[in-house]
Amino acid sequence: MSIRFLADENLLEAIIQGLRSREPSIDILDVKTSGLRRTKDPDLLEMAYQQDRILITHDRDTMPGHLWDRLSAGKRNSPGAFVVPQRCAVGATVDFLLLV
Repeated sequence: MSIRFLADENLLEAIIQGLRSREPSIDILDVKTSGLRRTKDPDLLEMAYQQDRILITHDRDTMPGHLWDRLSAGKRNSPGAFVVPQRCAVGATVDFLLLV
């Protein structure tokens, strides 16, 4: 089983590009380039669930709360989410995500 990612709208493009350049076969759906801009967070979490993707985001203000609401409602599961600090070292973040 290979890991699949969903990059939300606020994830740094450099992280997405770094992942793709280091591992060309990586399965990462980028909200910005796939026509999904302005999709609500709960809808992104549902999409991640349906497509078995781990969400990657910088949004530590609202996304964890939406994920918690989803899980505590008990109606659906989630493959998970990585909340990456806004001021992150891009190379180290790419390395971490590739280890997954």
